[in-house]
Amino acid sequence: MSEPTEALRRPVAAGETVRANRTWWDAEAADYYAEHGAFLGDEDLVWGPERLRESDARLLGDVTGRRVLEIGGGSGQGARWVRGHGGEVVASDLSAGMIREGVAVNASLAPGRRVPFVQCDGRSLPFPDGSFDVVFTAYGVIPFVADSEVVLREAARVLRPGGRFVFSTTHPIRWAFRDDPGEGGLTATYSYFDPTPYVEQDSGRRATYVEHHRTLGELVRQVAAAGLRLVNLVEPEWPEGHEEIWGGWSPLRGRLIPGTAIFVCDRS
Repeated sequence: MSEPTEALRRPVAAGETVRANRTWWDAEAADYYAEHGAFLGDEDLVWGPERLRESDARLLGDVTGRRVLEIGGGSGQGARWVRGHGGEVVASDLSAGMIREGVAVNASLAPGRRVPFVQCDGRSLPFPDGSFDVVFTAYGVIPFVADSEVVLREAARVLRPGGRFVFSTTHPIRWAFRDDPGEGGLTATYSYFDPTPYVEQDSGRRATYVEHHRTLGELVRQVAAAGLRLVNLVEPEWPEGHEEIWGGWSPLRGRLIPGTAIFVCDRS
């Protein structure tokens, strides 16, 4: 993979976004797991850097006996949490590198604690309509695609009527601030309303990593347009005693402005 030489904001099409992020996550998978694996746990579902756990939040509802799909699941930590709580689960991710990490974690566990993996794009899920009772993603897919409305439609399609989709993503307000965990990240620098993606690119101007921004209102409209009903919007507060910095997330910023938004949606 070409080394990134520049970080900026510029338009990026859907295809370029997919190619860049699949290549980036393939290359970074082992280092990402080494850096964040202990924080995430191999059999836990953590919704974001604030360390809100599904065991406490219960946003998915009771998963016992439910068919569950994790999209953008990385190495499958969240899926294993579901498996451990009685759900019949499939983990999926765009990146073969992340899935290799997940398969390696599986190999270290007893067979009953392992989860199956499918490599696929969250924008085109290889499952029939109404296949699942629950679909979820914790910081997967949504920030890393140019067309999150397609992901929401796909999640709704594979859900049975009354099923639940939960996704967490960078809180939209963060896009007005620099990605700096210190004092430099406390001053609004960019327009919250500017949808221009964040891009890292190489010397040939080829994108090597991309994140896309939507306002809170845009995400809510996409939820509704997909035939989903928003039943809860969670903005986790930074908890006392949690001092770990993760990229631009830190105790300093997390106690002043939200860093994560979690959308809890039911299929109509």
